[in-house]
Amino acid sequence: MSRWAVVLAGGVGSRFWPLSTPERPKQLLPLVDGSPLLRNTLDRLAPLVAADRTLVLTNAGLVGPIAELAPELPWENIIAEPRPAGTAAALAFAAREIARRDGDGAVMICVHADWSVGVPEEFRRRLAQAADFAEQHHALVTVGIVPTRPDPGFGYIQPGEAIAGDARRVARFVEKPTREVAERMVREGYLWNSGIFVWRAGDFLEEVRKHTPEVAPALDTGADIAAFFAAAQSISVDVGVLERSDRVFVLPGDFAWDDVGTWAALRRVRERDAHGNAASGDVHVLEARENVVHAEGNTVVLYGVSNLVVISREGLTVVTTMEGAADLKRLVEGLPSEVRDRK
Repeated sequence: MSRWAVVLAGGVGSRFWPLSTPERPKQLLPLVDGSPLLRNTLDRLAPLVAADRTLVLTNAGLVGPIAELAPELPWENIIAEPRPAGTAAALAFAAREIARRDGDGAVMICVHADWSVGVPEEFRRRLAQAADFAEQHHALVTVGIVPTRPDPGFGYIQPGEAIAGDARRVARFVEKPTREVAERMVREGYLWNSGIFVWRAGDFLEEVRKHTPEVAPALDTGADIAAFFAAAQSISVDVGVLERSDRVFVLPGDFAWDDVGTWAALRRVRERDAHGNAASGDVHVLEARENVVHAEGNTVVLYGVSNLVVISREGLTVVTTMEGAADLKRLVEGLPSEVRDRK
């Protein structure tokens, strides 16, 4: 089998303001440990897929920083999307490029650059199984995460008919339910929709042509990436392809996955002290519990407080609650530009 990896590394990650900026977005930040999230992702994939078969799709302004962060990647494997056009277009372009370089039968493993994975060996084992299943069954495979809690911030997958081993046909996708519905889904065996996808390049392109008129015309635009993205309408791969196809299957995954969506998520993925504080940088804590602290260029001292998120960098400190950290967009929109856009 010829395996390729596709890493989606676009976007800014505005929910990680004030640390995340267009020049230094979430995927380039050391949020889980001392390495940037994208570096963690590439290291996690390296035993499974060679660097010369790893594509990173990103924004034009990030090609240079990513090349510096990942010098093992060939320059032509860092692909700058001319404009945001949704994951269906991004993955279709990647599939077309892989098919051009290596044929329709090449299997592509698609992940995002900004996840935390606590058990990388199991992650790779599951991806290898998904690749085998995709090749043998000409299937579009997703790895659904076994939930650890009823989280309304995630999409869910209902597994259907059993096919082989623990592979199941996908019965349906559910977008971000209410907490009450999420609780019921967890009880009934639904899985989190992780955004991990595995398929043969040719099979995916075939399904795009068949089911995704928003992207299909772009497949015939030739080698010019600008023409491809100009011809594609923005739509997610879940809505544009997977929900419309009858070739979609799911494998359960249990490897301490987290999408690191907000500052509050760092309490789950970072190492914590005996009182549940997840701290990075020069941080001193006394009689404080269950806080998330990120300090760059400053010293932060917490005393007698709980369930706070504190982000401090030179010239700016943000303090909020765990709940407030999930809605930083509203805060940012209400700030004067000299504070909001401070670099």
